[in-house]
Amino acid sequence: MRLTRSVCPECKRVIAASIFEDNGKILMEKECPDHGNFRDIYWSDAKLYRKFEKYSYVGTGVSNFQSSSSQNCPLDCGICQDHETGTLLANIDITNRCNLACPVCFANAKVKGFVCEPSFEEIRKIMEALRDEKPVPCNAIQFSGGEPTIRNDLPEIIELAEELGFAHSQIASNGIRLAKSTEYCKRLRDATLRTIYLSFDGVTPEPYIENAGFNILPLKKKAIENCRNFGPESIVLVPTLAKGVNDSQVGEIVRFAAENLDIIKGVNFQPIAFTGRVDQSQREKKRITIPDVIKLAEEQTNGEIPCNAWYPVSFVVPISRFLSARRKIPIPELTVHPHCGAATYLFFEKGHFIPITDFFDVESFLELLEEITPEINGKVSRIRTIAKVLRQVPKYIDKKKEPKSVNVLKMILDVLKNGDMENTARFHMNTLFIGTMHFQDLYNIDLERVKKCGVHYATPDGRIIPFCTYNIFHRDSVESQFSMPYTLTKKSEQRQQV
Repeated sequence: MRLTRSVCPECKRVIAASIFEDNGKILMEKECPDHGNFRDIYWSDAKLYRKFEKYSYVGTGVSNFQSSSSQNCPLDCGICQDHETGTLLANIDITNRCNLACPVCFANAKVKGFVCEPSFEEIRKIMEALRDEKPVPCNAIQFSGGEPTIRNDLPEIIELAEELGFAHSQIASNGIRLAKSTEYCKRLRDATLRTIYLSFDGVTPEPYIENAGFNILPLKKKAIENCRNFGPESIVLVPTLAKGVNDSQVGEIVRFAAENLDIIKGVNFQPIAFTGRVDQSQREKKRITIPDVIKLAEEQTNGEIPCNAWYPVSFVVPISRFLSARRKIPIPELTVHPHCGAATYLFFEKGHFIPITDFFDVESFLELLEEITPEINGKVSRIRTIAKVLRQVPKYIDKKKEPKSVNVLKMILDVLKNGDMENTARFHMNTLFIGTMHFQDLYNIDLERVKKCGVHYATPDGRIIPFCTYNIFHRDSVESQFSMPYTLTKKSEQRQQV
């Protein structure tokens, strides 16, 4: 089907790989001269693979790139001239400390024996570099770890992000401190934190006992309740999916989110990535790919969220390009690889899910935007062209099938008319976003995907590194370079216990 480059899972040298169809599935196969042949599943549904493949776009990348050569990609990484997508979401690990010790986590200061925690001023320099990206400055940032709420200056870091012009800030958290302190929730709200990316592996105790060693679900629910009452006002649930652990709970997790739509605005499923050496039989047994998640959602909601409701993240690029032309400014484009992630939007009425695709002809609508955007940039009257688009939107909506509780047409028109964060946020606040993003590991890494990555890590040494390559190749060296010995006092340790 196509050739790409990957790496040997044993020695990490860059080698050729082929991606091909076999028995209705898409596989990756590669061979290292020293360590032999490796084969793994890439996508479990060839038909869905081809549907997503149609929505591949080339972005503008970063013009003030850090490296002029990609010859040693991904081992010598910093955004280079061949990278096709700017930083859509920047991750900054502000600590590798945590108030849990989950066996599945790669960021564990106690086990590693050192603390990696950039100073406030180092974080400022990292954020300034992200805002200096051209042609489109990074607009969204996530503070992660470890557990970012371990840092007492997190609210001040969030305030700094606002000061530097980031339109959106979020934290990736286990929720423990949010569950234990309503005052801390207020501090984060007042610091203008937009979203909590809350790790949430299921609606029963078993996944938490498996992953964390005890039932942390009551604390998760308490964190949600505290955010509902005291802020921040938006939570996205982030389940790490593993076969035999929580893959049977996809539908119930989405339903839990929908039943708490006043505070939970999305679910982002993350299939487990295999780090370290894992034998073929174990990977075949436990591997979950994006089509698996999509099919589980359909099966576990009795078909209310069908497979055809999902599209790749890159599907919305025509909207970004229309709004950019409309506003005469460059805005972020989700030109990520079409097989990196999938998503859809849901409405929830009378206990039932209504995907946006049930009543909105999204494919025809985006074809209209692709066709008409060049006219906005051309000699034709901008006002008339934009008005032409707005007049045509209603014909793509089936009034008989649309939800009755919200005015979807008005929300869409408001986004197209204004193209601003306020109206975009209003759309998100009235829908439930569900998505899935499959991060790569040594067995399935595809350097074509890396080239289009839009989720980047920004590090204290000034580099901006694609998410998957950072975790596979660069995390250990960066953390060891900017680390200090793990010397927490006994009193400090006790303070962090659950």
